[in-house]
Amino acid sequence: MERDLPTDGFLGRHAATGVAALALLLLIPISLFAGHVWIMPKAPELARLIIVELRLPRAILALLVGAALGLSGAVLQGLTRNPLAEPGLLGISAGASLGAVIAIYFGFALANPAVTPIAGLIGAFGAMSLTFALGRGGSTIALVLAGAAVSALAAACISLALNLAPSPYAAYEIMTWLMGSLTDRSWDQVELAGPLIVVGCVMLASTGRSLDLLSLGELQAQSLGLHPERLRWLALSGTALAVGAATSVVGAIGFVGLIAPHLVRPFVGHQPSRILLPAALVGAAILVGSDICVRLVPVGPELKIGVLTSLLGTPLFFWLVVQLRRNTT
Repeated sequence: MERDLPTDGFLGRHAATGVAALALLLLIPISLFAGHVWIMPKAPELARLIIVELRLPRAILALLVGAALGLSGAVLQGLTRNPLAEPGLLGISAGASLGAVIAIYFGFALANPAVTPIAGLIGAFGAMSLTFALGRGGSTIALVLAGAAVSALAAACISLALNLAPSPYAAYEIMTWLMGSLTDRSWDQVELAGPLIVVGCVMLASTGRSLDLLSLGELQAQSLGLHPERLRWLALSGTALAVGAATSVVGAIGFVGLIAPHLVRPFVGHQPSRILLPAALVGAAILVGSDICVRLVPVGPELKIGVLTSLLGTPLFFWLVVQLRRNTT
């Protein structure tokens, strides 16, 4: 554990934040015009309809979901003091996935498209509550172990649902949803998940000072006025809201929450509060950029964005493991 709080790196916090924001501002217009059919800025009415009704909500969802994943990853890494922490570590992503799978499995999703996201949110909060209840009063390690147990339980239930799927169509729908996608998302999903993601991100952003204190050590942080249980509840509730809402509308998207904080840490230092905003912007830029890529990759069925982020994130994950090994030897 690092007791001192390193200063900013070469670029500094504000420069890194500015670069990430600039990249995002460049990617969003591209996401509106890029695709199987390129649309020019001076387009006829039909092209404007495609932008407003199809590509704009998709771009907004990519921005919100990526920011939620990047920010929650940074908060959880600061909370657990574990560089490999991300939303899936505490069972929240798996819980949201299980809730949505249950809605698809029993056919509830056919009654109303909003049922699947709502079920995902219920699953996320159920997983968060179970993780917090199991890890309550214990150390951070106990919280991580509780999250691992909840994730394993949710994964087992999802596998059971796939094994006992009542029809090939249901199994296909479950598998498609689990791969994560922004395809065919509309303003309905933005209106449903957007406010919850924003509220969750506000809760996560408010943990910055407490995470700085926690980085000094739990006992010393308590002597400075930190309440660890309150911080854990705020971090878990914010993650459940932001990531649960995100997962409930776009499916499971991995590695963004893990990688985004590590991409900004060399430039802003290791003080947790300095990582939060840049990590959110980088996470948003990663997902918006990935969404552009899946539309431009020349394959038959459109590549799922969750598959692409996993393919891109795995090499970075290997690099991270090598770096951690070098730092501990």
